[in-house]
This record gives sequence, structure tokens and C-alpha cells, in this order.
Amino acid sequence: MSDERFRALVARVAEFYITDRTMKSAQKKIEAELAGGGAGPAARQQYLDAVKRYFAGFEREARAQLRDVDKRLVHVNQVHFNLTAERGVVVKRIEATQGVLKEIEDGAGSARG
Repeated sequence: MSDERFRALVARVAEFYITDRTMKSAQKKIEAELAGGGAGPAARQQYLDAVKRYFAGFEREARAQLRDVDKRLVHVNQVHFNLTAERGVVVKRIEATQGVLKEIEDGAGSARG
């Protein structure tokens, strides 16, 4: 990785709010080395390993969360489908009962016949 790309990566990682002590320490250490003129291959690799460990954990967590959200969306969509179908049945019931009540109002059900 070129020096420019490495510095860009360090800057990009610095934009994240990092609470993990190990990652925070690795970030400060590499920033100090870069400010002091550069970081050697071993320091770079140590930093890259720390970044990979830190962000791989977040990726796994995010993927698990995405699977959970997708499952919940499938459930919500099924509930929505079922409620829409149920609503259609209820509307037809209302129409049918209104028809019967209308016939009674119009005298069709009158005892006077």
C-alpha cells in the first residue's frame, strides 16, 4: 500500500468514534509515527491488523443486525398481507349486510307483504 493510500486510510479510520482501547491505542500510535516522519513496515502491518480485527467485528455485527431486520420485515409484510385480505372479507360482509338491511328498509321484509 502506498504511503498516500495508507495515510488516507489512517485519516478515514480517525473519523470513526472509537471506544475500544486497543484500537484507540493503535490509532494514536500510528498517527504519532506518521507525524514523526513515517511508519515502518512492521508498524503499518500492526496497525492494519488492528483495523481489520476492529472493523471485521463491526461488519459481523452489522450483518447479523441486517438478517434480523430482514426477518422482521418478512413478518411485517406477511402481517400486512393477512390484514389486507381480512379487510377485504370484512368489506364484503358489510356490503352483504347492508344489502339485507336495505331490502328491509325498502319493504321487502315487511310482514304486510
